[in-house]
Amino acid sequence: MAFPSHRPRRLRSTPALRRLVAQTSLEARHLVLPMFVADGISESRPISSMPGVVQHTRDSLRRAAADAVQAGVGGLMLFGVPRDEHKDPVGTVGTDPDGILNAALQDLAKDLGDETVLMADTCLDEFTDHGHCGVLDDRGRVDNDATNLRYVELAVMQAASGAHVVGPSGMMDGQVAAIRDGLDAAGHVDTAILAYAAKFASGFYGPFREAVSSRLDGDRRTYQQEPGNAREALHEIRLDIEEGADIVMVKPAMSYLDVVRSAADLAPVPVAAYQVSGEYSMISAAAANGWIDLRTVVLETLTGMRRSGADIVLTYWAADVARWLS
Repeated sequence: MAFPSHRPRRLRSTPALRRLVAQTSLEARHLVLPMFVADGISESRPISSMPGVVQHTRDSLRRAAADAVQAGVGGLMLFGVPRDEHKDPVGTVGTDPDGILNAALQDLAKDLGDETVLMADTCLDEFTDHGHCGVLDDRGRVDNDATNLRYVELAVMQAASGAHVVGPSGMMDGQVAAIRDGLDAAGHVDTAILAYAAKFASGFYGPFREAVSSRLDGDRRTYQQEPGNAREALHEIRLDIEEGADIVMVKPAMSYLDVVRSAADLAPVPVAAYQVSGEYSMISAAAANGWIDLRTVVLETLTGMRRSGADIVLTYWAADVARWLS
């Protein structure tokens, strides 16, 4: 059998050749590390469903954040976990300057300054006693407009506490425009918005519930994106861009790479993808059982997200991967 004169395998014959012709790169600067900081604990507390991930104290967060930045990660995304007795129906502790998330932002802003990109989750689910991402009306439904008012207050407080980027993740209609107006009116014109523009109602969020000690009763399908609706997801992304989003995100990542690709094709702003808790735990469990090689699969999945068009990837392996790539 005659072979064509050009054989693609020639360019795979050595590591140097493969590196030279690689079409997609994965670098530490592309990665953002999500981190949890909890109030009322004296030492970091392991999250049983996410091996290797912890709820930090303020002190352990400072150390871990410094280590991650030293390793070269591009940014840090903070989630606050208040004490149960501090939660209420409207998430008051989220806008308390001494609340756990805002206090931790102040710590890291003081420690790290502009050495990294400090991001904050701008949502209410961690702070409410009902676990939903918004304010409930008298029928127990999430009130879109009342929730947006709270998101503005959250974003302004997070910006004042040192966040470079706020991340509205509740999928409320008009949340980006409301937050942009609120930030600008408060003088935070340089604070960027990373919009969770296509956040799907996914089964992969399970371990995250433990990570933030959520008390959710019910589900979030009335405001999160239906998994089968790609066109609708792109509509949501366009709306957030029109409202002023500086970055748009698809979440989860691995089951929605088609949406990541389409978002990258249409968006004039950077696109992020979030490798969520269930994806992390699934890979970790398979590796712990010896069924896959952890490092190989982690790098493969993250490279796949980059190849699909993600400029930024949020992953709980960010610091590890940064060290592997160094």
